[in-house]
Amino acid sequence: MCGRYISPGEADIEREFQVVGSTLPSPFRARHNVAPTQDVPVIRSMQGRRELTRMRWGLVPFFAHGEPGKYATFNARVETVQTSPAYRGPWRRGQRCLVPAEGFYEWQVVPGGKQPWYIGCADQKLCAFAGLWDSSTPPGGTPVLSVTVITLPASPLMAEIHNTKHREPAILRPEDQETWLSGTPDQAFACLQPYADSLRSAWPVERDVPRAAHP
Repeated sequence: MCGRYISPGEADIEREFQVVGSTLPSPFRARHNVAPTQDVPVIRSMQGRRELTRMRWGLVPFFAHGEPGKYATFNARVETVQTSPAYRGPWRRGQRCLVPAEGFYEWQVVPGGKQPWYIGCADQKLCAFAGLWDSSTPPGGTPVLSVTVITLPASPLMAEIHNTKHREPAILRPEDQETWLSGTPDQAFACLQPYADSLRSAWPVERDVPRAAHP
């Protein structure tokens, strides 16, 4: 799973992911411990152009009338992303997106408690999680844009760190990001591969990880 990550600032996102302009009413600043239900920066393809926008982390399906459900939807398992009621609609409609990140946190069960780790990509300053987005409108209200991060079975390195759930976020290789955004469903699904352990950076951090950042 992926429940905490570092979100980069808007200028870094625009520069790294070739985004020109955004729909954000105010600039997104870097945040070092983002948690589900918070608003996060997301890149999607709209009319052939990359758009940076703000979405709730935790997908609210279009049929939910803008109301978050009782089940956690901040992660979507690759094994069921095409068939789960919450995600099959966005998948079928091609509502794929990039969730920019500097890295993420995961907790390892050790004697006496849990040890948090920071995991990043050694070969790139910023990475992108594979995400799905949706829009859901409450009665008489404003559409709620929301996103989920797709997860994969853990790589050998991640299985040692995340040694209970054995999951990891789907980090896209730089050369796969455009295919994920605009390719066919089959082409996009083929991009969902574990990131090479040789290209990761990972180290333990203080057990008292700071509280989740706020916008």
